[in-house]
Amino acid sequence: MGASAATAFVPGQAFADEMLRLEGTSGPYYPPGLTGLRGSHVGSFEVAHQLAREGRREWGSVQEPDADAYDLVVVGGGVSGLSAAYFYRKEHPGARILILDNHDDFGGHAKRNEFQAGSQTLMTHGGSEILEGPEHYSDVAKGLFADLGIHPKRLGAAFDEDFYERNGLTAGIYFDRETFGVDRTLAYPLVDSLHYQGWIPVAESTLAHEEAVSEMPISDAARQEMLRLLTTQENSIPDLPVSDEDDYLNSISYRDFLSKHMNIQEPEIYAIFENLVSDWCVGIEAVPAIEAFYWGLPGIMATSRGGDEKRLSRWYGSGSEVSPTYHFPDGNASVARMLVRDMIPDVAPGDTIEDLVQAPFDYSKLDRADSDVRIRLQSTAVRVEHDGNAQSSSGVAVTYVRDGQANRVRARNCILACYNQIIPDLCPELPDAQREALSTMVKSPILYSNVALRNWQAWKNLGVGALLNPGSYHVVAHLEYPVDFGGQKYPRDPDEPIVVHMVRFPHRSNEGLTPSEQKRVGRLELFTTEYETIERNIRSQLAGSLSGGGFDPARDIEAITVNRWAHAY
Repeated sequence: MGASAATAFVPGQAFADEMLRLEGTSGPYYPPGLTGLRGSHVGSFEVAHQLAREGRREWGSVQEPDADAYDLVVVGGGVSGLSAAYFYRKEHPGARILILDNHDDFGGHAKRNEFQAGSQTLMTHGGSEILEGPEHYSDVAKGLFADLGIHPKRLGAAFDEDFYERNGLTAGIYFDRETFGVDRTLAYPLVDSLHYQGWIPVAESTLAHEEAVSEMPISDAARQEMLRLLTTQENSIPDLPVSDEDDYLNSISYRDFLSKHMNIQEPEIYAIFENLVSDWCVGIEAVPAIEAFYWGLPGIMATSRGGDEKRLSRWYGSGSEVSPTYHFPDGNASVARMLVRDMIPDVAPGDTIEDLVQAPFDYSKLDRADSDVRIRLQSTAVRVEHDGNAQSSSGVAVTYVRDGQANRVRARNCILACYNQIIPDLCPELPDAQREALSTMVKSPILYSNVALRNWQAWKNLGVGALLNPGSYHVVAHLEYPVDFGGQKYPRDPDEPIVVHMVRFPHRSNEGLTPSEQKRVGRLELFTTEYETIERNIRSQLAGSLSGGGFDPARDIEAITVNRWAHAY
């Protein structure tokens, strides 16, 4: 019995020791504070790739570090996995639960990034950033928020919607030298400003269409086409019945709409708009025209929707009304942290969502043998199967690899809350129909880069708070959301440090590839691009877009964290 107890304690103690070891700093191991390449960081994906890509099935001798079976093992420590554990524990108080995750931090895509800028701690999201439409959540999700003390209305009120107007910050567009021959930033929202107002209620631009287009570094012929695209209100598809228009616009790409119905011929126009439907993660040849309009790309006024405010409001919202933005200072990482603290109270002090924001988290408490709920990080599951005969077994065996060592734990129940396309490789007993269905899904790769700046004077001087960058490495760049919550205050003074959020959606346009193929090619790019290459692109892009406001990357960039998500949307 003594030997069994000692053996059961080893993995928790080993994990605690690892969390406390120094990583070249003077403090304990704390993943949110790490800079450089994060997200799908080195060490988090290699075992999974061996399993799914190379077909590896043998992992050497298998240890069984935990003597007793768990009531539940959850594979995947993202918000869904943490929630699954929470709900099970709610139904079965005192249940012993183990959560396995391949990353060195919990939360899945809901990750926190922290920076030290002088005496200030800056925080932001490293992936999942807002609560989108919480008023439309299911009763189950609303009930979870109520249990945890998460009140979206209170969070929405913490967002300073007047920040951009008060500081004269509109949405802008940056033309880079390599693509357009000159570095030029215009304080002009090329896409409809309501697109930004979905999350960022920017100030209205003082530039008229004609003035903005005249300053774009494109040919005269391209300027004429651009101005026509931005200003026309004549229905370009008059022969189509209004009742059939939505279906038609959903059946053609935005690129086809531009060429067939707007008679756009200049390549420069396509180069500008090619990648601006950002959240689709593919080029405009693979995005339905109606979806491009939803994201604010011009042309909707050249359809029957253009003269019908009620029809427009279905996509853009009603009039100038701005919907609340529900953003914690660290994005949805706060939801994950709240779940963890509820199940493992010793990990952090406090009991409200407000005191959670600045609460210190002790990662050494995540996997303790004396805790009913344990989170074991850096542990990649490689096999989940019935413990014995599938027809008569009352338990599950889960094999995972950690630090090169295969381990097996046993449980009465198991929930797979991991990246679901790997499940056919992970679970050999999966039915063929489910296996085939899972193989059809291809998620989009995304790069979320966060840059801590010494101040935001350059943005203020240029009059922009968000930029679209059609030819640049990161297609989107914007100042961190102005949110005061849980003692964390956003920088009101342009001389204060701030985080800039930049996004890249790797894909390959105009090569005849399907959306899934574009994303697979983008994922290959994501995994073969060195951090140094990404950093150089960040520095050169910010220098080119902000130099007119006095920005110097060598002087003004404090730190960079790049969050690489190979399987995001």
